[in-house]
Amino acid sequence: MATKTPMAPATPSTPKRLWLEAAAAPAGTSPLTLTGTAEITAIAAGAGGADAEKALPRFKMLAYTGGAMRVAGWRHPVVLDLAGLSVPSQNRPIRFAHDPAAGVGHTDAIRVEGGQLVATGVISRDTATAREVVASSRNGFPWQASVGASVEEFEFIRESQKAIVNGLEFSGPINVVRKSILGEISFVDLGADGRTSASIAAHQGAGGSAGGSPTGGDADPAVGASAAALRAEALAETSRIAAVRKICAGKYLDIEAQAIRDGWDATRTELEVLRASRPKAPSIHAPDTSITGEVLEAACFQSAKLEGLEKVCSAQALEVAAKRFQSGLGLQELLIEAAIANGYTGRTFRDSRRVLEAAFGRGIEAGMTTIDVGGILSNVANKFLLEGFFSVERVWRSICAVRNVSDFKTVTSYRLVGKDQYEQVAPGGELKHGTLGEETYSNKADTYGLMLSIDRRDIINDDLGAITTVPRKLGRGSGLKINDVFWTAFMNNAAFFTVGNKNFISGADTALGIDGLTKGEVTFMDLVDSDGKPTGVMPSILLVPTALSAVGTQLYKSVEMRDTTANTKFPVANPHQGKFRIEVSRYLSNALYVGNSAKAWYLLADPSDLPVIETAFLNGQEAPTIETSDADFSQLGVRMRGYHDFGVALQDTRGGVKSKGEV
Repeated sequence: MATKTPMAPATPSTPKRLWLEAAAAPAGTSPLTLTGTAEITAIAAGAGGADAEKALPRFKMLAYTGGAMRVAGWRHPVVLDLAGLSVPSQNRPIRFAHDPAAGVGHTDAIRVEGGQLVATGVISRDTATAREVVASSRNGFPWQASVGASVEEFEFIRESQKAIVNGLEFSGPINVVRKSILGEISFVDLGADGRTSASIAAHQGAGGSAGGSPTGGDADPAVGASAAALRAEALAETSRIAAVRKICAGKYLDIEAQAIRDGWDATRTELEVLRASRPKAPSIHAPDTSITGEVLEAACFQSAKLEGLEKVCSAQALEVAAKRFQSGLGLQELLIEAAIANGYTGRTFRDSRRVLEAAFGRGIEAGMTTIDVGGILSNVANKFLLEGFFSVERVWRSICAVRNVSDFKTVTSYRLVGKDQYEQVAPGGELKHGTLGEETYSNKADTYGLMLSIDRRDIINDDLGAITTVPRKLGRGSGLKINDVFWTAFMNNAAFFTVGNKNFISGADTALGIDGLTKGEVTFMDLVDSDGKPTGVMPSILLVPTALSAVGTQLYKSVEMRDTTANTKFPVANPHQGKFRIEVSRYLSNALYVGNSAKAWYLLADPSDLPVIETAFLNGQEAPTIETSDADFSQLGVRMRGYHDFGVALQDTRGGVKSKGEV
């Protein structure tokens, strides 16, 4: 037997019901149709007296023949593994059409014979339903048997794999119910499994004729037959069914079902198989309108276990997705569903190129596509792209100003200087004009991007995780790139923080501590504009490398700073407690960046007041963008590209002070 896929256990608190007659739900929990033959043996008219009144009609049911079934609600055929069927008791209730209010009788023996499920018992209920079952059997009505059981575990056998169940070999794709618990058995007039027929026969009693009713009425000689004749008839029927199955060989399940149901012989069955094997003209498949792009998108999120689903998908889409794809949505199934909706007539992934072309709408007239799988993948991927993007350090966002640009041209900012103060209004109310000074600051957005692929191996392996892993990588790559560009620009500041600009201090007394921070604060407060007047801006951010993280946190949070050196200094109050928000970046001391230092620190203004550095984003898009398409002719797979349009530039020298932290 080929490698198995993992079992899917039923939830103990909500056991899944396996109706072996009706069909309504998707694979994994949906009911199965397992019908079989039913024989009823009436009481003997010659028994007479009290014994006749006590004697009850008996029945024999061939409840399930062990084969594969096409069941509505299950995407692939279903086989019930009788080796895993648990029978709690030999006495199980017999009903009509699984209705608890329509009792018929009970079993006294349930067994598996030759890969088939057989049950015998008596019609012991004194109900109108029981009388109708026996009366109809005397008239020759072909009752069928139907079994109700709860599914405990099932297994999906993939395409190209095989499984041996009930002594028969089955080729995937197919569902095998490995463990189930028998509930009750019912008489039904028509079941969905047509591989077995049902017949009802009476048993000849001692008096030489057969008849009777559930209540012991007169015998009906029209239904009399010998036990030997019944056995011969059952043997002939079993042989016919075996011949039909051999001819169909598990490949023509619809023909097999009809042949068994309608009583075809081997010759008729073989003729229908030959006709079905001839090449056919392409048929037109109407798309499943219940499957929309939103539903597939919701199914992807559910399979990937994205948190906060109700915020990104409608309640209706989530409900439909949960019912349709209860076992999760695979990457192949996503692409096939989209391809079928767009007109693809196949039902497997063997021709992967055609599936991809149909799924992405290639070769389909404009406006004819129903589902845009590229848009679905992009929307799904975008959620995981942002997870990756926000997973890396983002200190840069706390110390820079943000500009919105509409193109990739260089943009210039002017600062009002000299005449930016209000002037006294002269009599008459005339206001004087301010002027734009000569101080300018420029910035420019560029495009940064990367392309990754979900290759053919991921698709063949049905790896839905690929559409979450790849976007996370693209998002993380974007986050790392913006850090790289930002800190490269910020740390290459030898011509920006200088003694001449009065925003640079050095010396042993500039090491980060109470005294050093005091000197930095004084230097910042003494900065002036081009007219020599105070800037009026207050410092608010203390930016430090990782080596100074603990000291910076102490300066921000501690009420006092104790010094117990040989000089035995007494505790002193911390004058900087709560003054400057601490920001720590690992880039400041990284040896790969020009200007790196484990001792230098910065005192900066709030970027909304006076920024030392600015980041420009095209159209205000601060997060990267991801796009999805099928691969070109030279590749098999799906391509994902992520790109981000931004630029970084130093701005106003009066927005911060740098301390060397050492001589």
